[in-house]
Amino acid sequence: MTIDRVREFYDMTPFRPFTIHLADGRSIRVHHREFIMATPSGRTVIVCQPDDTLNVVDVELVTDIEVRTAKNGRRPTS
Repeated sequence: MTIDRVREFYDMTPFRPFTIHLADGRSIRVHHREFIMATPSGRTVIVCQPDDTLNVVDVELVTDIEVRTAKNGRRPTS
């Protein structure tokens, strides 16, 4: 995965929460645009969780990014 691909989800308008899936099987939820930041190199992103814990993610270990679908099974519309 590249930082540019992660930024596509960050820049979605309107913002939709998304989940970052990692090579080791973990999943990290990004609840809001303000809860994620990239380092200047773009190699690492930091995700803050609502309970104030932080996830430090090597972007090269991201295997997929998933946007949660609406309850009716369709993606939310803009």
